[in-house]
Amino acid sequence: MLAALFVFIRIVSNPLSNVFQKQLTRRDAHPALILAVTHALLAVATLPLPLLGIIDWRQPAGFWANMGPCAVLAVASNLLLIQALRLTDLSILGPLNAYKSVISVVLGIFLIGELPSAVGLAGMLLIVTGSLCIMDRPSGQPHRHALSLFLRDRGVQLRFVALVLSATEAVFLKRALHHAPPLEVFTGWAQLCFPLAAMAASLRPRNPPSPTLAVLRPNVIAFLALALTTGLMQLTSLLTFARMQVGYSLALFQLSALLSVLLGHHFFQEAHLRKRLLGASIMVLGAGILVTQR
Repeated sequence: MLAALFVFIRIVSNPLSNVFQKQLTRRDAHPALILAVTHALLAVATLPLPLLGIIDWRQPAGFWANMGPCAVLAVASNLLLIQALRLTDLSILGPLNAYKSVISVVLGIFLIGELPSAVGLAGMLLIVTGSLCIMDRPSGQPHRHALSLFLRDRGVQLRFVALVLSATEAVFLKRALHHAPPLEVFTGWAQLCFPLAAMAASLRPRNPPSPTLAVLRPNVIAFLALALTTGLMQLTSLLTFARMQVGYSLALFQLSALLSVLLGHHFFQEAHLRKRLLGASIMVLGAGILVTQR
């Protein structure tokens, strides 16, 4: 029962966090600033846990050896994701998460010589077919031309790079769970990500203090909501991995793609609702087949 609740919260919180990220970019918030404020709030929220002795920082070296790379990859992937949301529709970027399973299969081929089965290849084909539906294609234009334009879209390119980094981050998170329970992994993630996100924000193009304050003051609720949904997304992912097989967890998480399309249409008036819902559904099916085969 708890596992089902965690999966539901994860499915809802992921696209909601993307909505708040995209809203803030539309209000002239720099992606690095959005990321830094989010992680500052999460770091503050989790700091009392070790101070009050609720969790124990005395973890084995293997825990920190996995959490360090995990934090670097998380900050880099989320920064790219926010920039992608700034440039491209949420209803396009959300379903692209299905390609994470394709990336894991491709990495498996080259790194460990693991070839996909015929069912796995069918899943990959479904993901590619679904992506043809979500992309914009002017009437009469061949699919191959639309695909070329789609892959040249800067937001799509950033999303694919973010997916590679995020998929690699998941490996380190799973390893960290072998050394500590989910709450301690989450707290370590929140505390380590903050200084890295703050560093990224300090390297962004310099602006006078007033524009930053002008963004922060009227958007306090949006930043708090983003921190809440981001924290829930990460924590429920860890709690789900601790209770369910990772493959089935990832398959269920793909359902958030459908919600991304609906939220993109509702909040940002993104077009082609039916077509993108169809494409996202096909991609969800393909991703579900792939991850449950591994």
